[in-house]
Amino acid sequence: MILAAGLTPAWQQILLFDQFQSGEVNRAQEAHWCASGKVLNVGIAGHSLGEQFRTLAMLGGSGGEAIRQEFADSEIDARWIVTETPTRVCTTILDKSTGVTTELVEESRTPTEQALADFEAAYTEESQDADIVVLSGSLPTGVPTDFYSKLLERTICRVVLDIRGPELLEALPHRPFLVKPNREELGKTFGRDLSNDDDAIAAVRQTIEMGADWVVLTDGSRPVIIGFDGGLFRAGPPEGLNVVNPIGCGDCLAAGIAVALQGGRTPINAIRFGIGAAIDNVEQLLPARLNRARVEAVARWVTPERI
Repeated sequence: MILAAGLTPAWQQILLFDQFQSGEVNRAQEAHWCASGKVLNVGIAGHSLGEQFRTLAMLGGSGGEAIRQEFADSEIDARWIVTETPTRVCTTILDKSTGVTTELVEESRTPTEQALADFEAAYTEESQDADIVVLSGSLPTGVPTDFYSKLLERTICRVVLDIRGPELLEALPHRPFLVKPNREELGKTFGRDLSNDDDAIAAVRQTIEMGADWVVLTDGSRPVIIGFDGGLFRAGPPEGLNVVNPIGCGDCLAAGIAVALQGGRTPINAIRFGIGAAIDNVEQLLPARLNRARVEAVARWVTPERI
C-alpha cells in the first residue's frame, strides 16, 4: 500500500476562457469543480494508475464535504481527519488564447491542536502498513516547521517528499528516499536563484549531501534534472505537447514514481514512469485523472541522459 499524506488539500474551481483579460468582466466558457491540492492529486493519480493508494488529509466545511463525496463516488480509498477548519478553495484560470494558466491560491487556515494531534496519530497508524509514503504540500499557517520531520521519525518505509522551505531542510536528515521540488521551491529553500542550470545542479547535489537518496528537480515544461549519489541525469518531455492544464503535474510525477517503485522498477525507470504521468496530466483538463496505458506509452519515450 502507498500512503499519500498532507495537510493542505483544496476544493478546486477550474475556469476555462476563450480569452481572459485582467481588470475586465470575463465570462467563462466552462467551469468545473474537483478535489485537488497536492495530497489529493497524489491520491487520485495513484488510484487512476491502478495502485493501492490510501489518502490521509484533514477536511472541513462544505468544501471538505464535497471532497469526501467525490472520493466516495470514485471509490478512492481515504482516511479523513474531520475538522472545524474549512478546507481552502483555489481557482485555476485557463486562457485558451494565450495558453497562460493563472492560479488563485487560498492559503490553508491554521488547524486546531486537536486536528493536528489526530492527524499525527492517524499517520503513525497508516504509515506502519505502507510500503511507500508520499508526503506532500506546504504546511498551514501556524504549524511548526518540524511537523513533517517528526512524522518521518516514525516512518519505517521509503518516503517520497514533495515539500519545500524550512520543513524540507528539517526533513532531510531523516534520509528520504526521493525529494521532488520544483526549481523555484528549491531555490527559495536554499535562499538563492537557480535559474542557471549550473546553480540548479549544485542545489541538487547539496540536497543529496544533506540526506536525500534521489532528487528530481522539475521546472515546468523544461527538462527534469535527476540526481543521486552515482551521478546526474537530464530528461525532457517530448515535443508537441497539447498543454491543457499544467496544474498537478508535479503531484502526478510523485504519484507515478511511487506506483512504479511499488511495482519493482528501478528508481530511474520509476522516474521515467513519473514523467509519463506528468505529461499525461498536462493534456487533461482536470488534474490527476490519468490513464495508465497513455502513461506507459509516453514513459517509453522518456530517455534520461547523463549530465
